[in-house]
Parts: sequence; C-alpha cells; structure tokens
Amino acid sequence: MSKKRLIGLAATSAMALALTTSPMLQASAATEPPLVVVTSPQGTYAENFNPYSSGQLAGTQGNVYESLFFFDAVTGKTWDLLGKSYAFSNGNKTLTVQLQPNAKWTDGQAFTANDVVFTFNDLKKYPDADSNGVWQYLKSVQAKGTHTVVFNFKSVNVPFAEQYVLGETWILPQHEWSSLGDPAKAKITVSNAIGTGPFIVSSFTTQDYKFKANPNYYLGAPKVPELDYPAFASNASADLALANGSVQYGNLDIPNVEKTYVAGNSHNHYYFPPDNEVELYPNLSNPLLAQYNVREAISLAINRNKLSTLGETGYEGVGNPISLPLPNFKDWVDPSLPKSDLTFSAPNDAKAIQLLEAAGFKKDSNGIFAKNGKELNFNLEVVSGWSDWDEDCLLIKQDLSKIGIGITVNQVDYGTYYANIAPTPGKNGVTTGKYDLAVSWTNEGPTPYLAYYDMLDSHGVFNVEGFKNKTVDNALNSFASTTNLTTQKKDMYTIEKIAAEQLPVIPLLTGAYWYEYNDKDYTGWPTKSNLWITPGPANTQSAAIVMQHLKPVH
Repeated sequence: MSKKRLIGLAATSAMALALTTSPMLQASAATEPPLVVVTSPQGTYAENFNPYSSGQLAGTQGNVYESLFFFDAVTGKTWDLLGKSYAFSNGNKTLTVQLQPNAKWTDGQAFTANDVVFTFNDLKKYPDADSNGVWQYLKSVQAKGTHTVVFNFKSVNVPFAEQYVLGETWILPQHEWSSLGDPAKAKITVSNAIGTGPFIVSSFTTQDYKFKANPNYYLGAPKVPELDYPAFASNASADLALANGSVQYGNLDIPNVEKTYVAGNSHNHYYFPPDNEVELYPNLSNPLLAQYNVREAISLAINRNKLSTLGETGYEGVGNPISLPLPNFKDWVDPSLPKSDLTFSAPNDAKAIQLLEAAGFKKDSNGIFAKNGKELNFNLEVVSGWSDWDEDCLLIKQDLSKIGIGITVNQVDYGTYYANIAPTPGKNGVTTGKYDLAVSWTNEGPTPYLAYYDMLDSHGVFNVEGFKNKTVDNALNSFASTTNLTTQKKDMYTIEKIAAEQLPVIPLLTGAYWYEYNDKDYTGWPTKSNLWITPGPANTQSAAIVMQHLKPVH
C-alpha cells in the first residue's frame, strides 16, 4: 500500500531542553538529529492518538501504546514487549502471560496486570472498540498477582490468541482510561497520550507531529532523540522529500526508484519484497455484488497487467485467484489445483458480457447493464494521494466501462476511507461497511491462516466483504485447533479452492512492502541481506522496534 522538512537548530535545542530526565539523552538530543518518517500521504492531520480509533495517527500504536508481544510475519520471530513469556495449558484453552516487571507508564505510574485486565474488560464492555473480535473467543481475563495474567478461552484457536489477543490488543492505563468511557471514542491528544512505548508524543499541528525518546523505556531508551512525522498531500511530494534526504524512513511507491531515489544519494536504500495481496473488495450485502456472475464479469474485464505496469510501475506483479502472496506461501499451495485457479488469463470482455446477460442484465439507455431497474453502477473507494492505487482505480473504471458497468471513483482521506469500509462488530454479529467496491490490502502472518481468517471467516472483523461459508469456517477452525502440518495444509487447500472458484473477493496484485531508509545518521536498519524484522513504517509496531534499535553513525 502506498502508503520534510529538515528540523532546524531551534527544534533540536527545544528537544534538548525537554529531555531533562537523562544526562545521556540531553547530550544525545544536542548532537543527534531527529528521524523524519513518512508512512503514507494523508493531507492534513487531525489530532488523534487513540490506539482504538480508526483515525489514529501513525505511530500511536507501537511508539506509544504497546501490545503484550509482537509476532513478525516476515521472520516468524516473536518479540517480547509488555509480556515477558507465555504458555498455553488446559488443552490450549488457558493462556498464562508473565509481564515485564519494570515497565512504567510515561506519567511514572507502574504498569501491572490490572492494566491488562482492565483493557480487555473495557473491550468487552464496548464491543465497537473490540475491532479484533477477541471476545468471540475469550471467556475471562484475570490478574494473578502484580505481573501475571490468565486468559481463559471458550474454544481453542491458538493462532488467533497469539496474533490478536497477545499481538494486537493495545494495553491501556487503567488509572487514566477508566474515566474515558468507550475506548473507540476517547479523545486522546498530546496532553493525555500516556503509554508504555519507546517514544512519547511531544507536539502536534495539522501539518506535523513529533515524538521524543522515552528515557525510562523498560527495554532501553532509544538512541534516536526525536521522531518527526510531517504531512504530505501526495506520493509525489513525499517521494521528493525521501529522495533529497529530508525524510529518512518511509514506505512509498517511488517510480523508477533506482534513478529517482538511489542514484542521487549514496545513503538512500530500499527493498520492496512481496508482502500481501491487493484486492478489489465487493460489499456482498449489496444484492448486485452478491451475484457471482457480476463479480466474475468484473474480474474478467480488469486488465491486471496494466495495473501492474502502469499503476504500480512494475513493482507489483499480477495477483492470483487464491489470494495468497507468492512465492511467500508456495509451500502451502495445493499441488492439485488447476492452472486456472492459480493464474489470471488476459481480460475477456466478451465472456464478461455473456455472464451478465446470462444473469438477466440488459443495457439501459445509459449504456449500463441493469436488471429490475437496478444499474450495475458502483462507487469505488480509495485513499486520495495514494497515487498508485488512485491510478489503479481509474484503470479499473476504464476497463469496466467497456462492459457496461459504471464506476465512480471516490478518492477520500484515509480516515474516511477506513470508516467507510471497516466492518462494525456488535452483539448481533459483524455488519459490513458503507461502500460498494474498495481497493485494499490483506493482512499476513507466518502462515496463510491469518490472511484467510481475516478475509473469509464468517465472524471475522476484517471480513470487509461479508463473506459467509461454513466449509471455510470449518477449515479455519480445524487449522486453529491443531499443530499437525498435514492437517493444516489440507485445511488451506480447501479454502484455496473456494477462494479461487467463488470469488468472495477479486484479487488484483501481489502487493510490495514499500520500504526506504537513509543511513547517513543512523545504522541498524533491516536490509535485504539481513531482514531481521518487517522493515517499513507501515507496520507501526515493527517500526517502533526498528527505531528503538537504531544507533547513531557517529
């Protein structure tokens, strides 16, 4: 997903004054420059450091608020954060976590098991904040002393427990948040962003916000004294800032990267490994898009090679019908799948039109296929300023217009985009967002389980399209209840076939993980030859770990 300035002497001096708690950091702040970061162009910023809000600012999760552990999809490594160790028992229905004894909140209060219990119980109390759906599996969360937490589950799902309960639930300070009500709606600004992470929010404007190093971080104070996140309106302006070195850490789609980014600066480096599948998500609550023939016609009309070469300037290859990034998961692919389930053929407008006509659609006076007065006319959501996806959407619009499907591309800010497509969990299940079609990513883990669970599980809170299939649910449950590799592969084979042949989502591209860095001032970056963690700042928790590990060159 596509996701400035240099800081002058005055800003550096101000930073030195702010970090009065540590003589070492005072010296560092006076001599070491800030690290300037860009995650994605989002226009102007709205002040929001709430880790449970859809409009949170990048770095809120990871820099400030932390989970218990981080499970890295690239390396398979587990990073201990607020949790020091964990163990399953009781047939994997009980999970006991030992916490870090020295962790503190940035207001000086001690972090304890009560904060963990409070966080999970708050998500239970306010289901709209439980965006990972952890309480669909959790039965209870209890503190056993100051630094031990016991999780009891209704049913077994080890990968879910690790990924979401341990890895993606952001722990909150009970002494502050107990009076804030619904975690998804709490107003968190510079003044009350109290976390445990390696950095502390220090300033905010609509054009820029900053973090300073947490001198009391329990895993070691960062050597980078300040992080700066300037706002950019488009990829083009952010690309320029990366190229000239005024931004040192980014994840952007840079056209002709060798010439425009690397050639002019020996300190500029990049790596764009395959990472996830970029999908066209249909809202299956729309009765038109719920029809297989309509989805298949859309898929047949899209020229994916043009998306790859024009929209993505060749960095991202054509996707595949099973919606798994390859070659990453090649060992999980069913060897008996036919080629048609693994590769997309060239666009076939004639066949697409035949499918629509067979489903009872006829072109109306507008040249749009319609049935019972309902036109195949859809809005397509994308983030304004994500220039590669913006271009992809315009190409999709052109392709679909050729077969009589109308598309209106909605380029909106990221907060609006996320709010439009995000499903809403509630007591009566998950409700799909307010959209027709959307280009978006897939989540990835060490195995295909996470991608398929998030995308296709009937109860999954990231099941954007609202797909429901008992066979898929059963295969996911079977995978989650065993560690037997043969059984797990059989379960994945079942899902792959359904994904390819029922098109619950429409795969477009194999997405690249954009990652650029400048090593003039800091060393220790993940590299192509030593990819020790997910590298770019799009994954804000891994980025916080990266930035906490960087060391000054001098």
